[in-house]
Amino acid sequence: MHRLMYPMRTYLIVSGKGEETNVMAADWVTILSHDPLMIGVAVSPRRYTHRLITKYNEFVVSVPSLDMLRDVWIAGTKSGPAKLKEMSITLVPSMKIETPSIHEALANIECRVVDNKEYGDHTFFVGEVVGWSHKREAFKDGKPNLKAKFLAHAAWTDFVTFEDKIYKTE
Repeated sequence: MHRLMYPMRTYLIVSGKGEETNVMAADWVTILSHDPLMIGVAVSPRRYTHRLITKYNEFVVSVPSLDMLRDVWIAGTKSGPAKLKEMSITLVPSMKIETPSIHEALANIECRVVDNKEYGDHTFFVGEVVGWSHKREAFKDGKPNLKAKFLAHAAWTDFVTFEDKIYKTE
């Protein structure tokens, strides 16, 4: 039933630090507030990421491109930090938090947890955005450049990017 909401943007959630650092693929991510800027992400308590976000009270939302599809798949189908050895990502220091960011991502949004609540079989973590970085070519004039190939999840193994055409209302 929840698949009726798809396609949805796909993100990588970075949690933990040092040897505990983990990356998880997530579709259930949303903006909750502009002022202050807050982002929510739903994570199952069965996920290693859940344990790390709870422990460190911070996470990074990384925005992948189509070029990162293999890494997104690994992050979404394997558990624990050992999968980082299979991935082709470079972890770099974040600007405001200890959880690292992903160098190859189109953007990295650094969040400190301000709330969490269980809803059914997931915990909804609310993070206040405290820092961010992005690739200049992916965001021009404050808008996403669709040629950057932002990734969306259509179905289990199916991903899409956005058409390089903008439709405007009058």
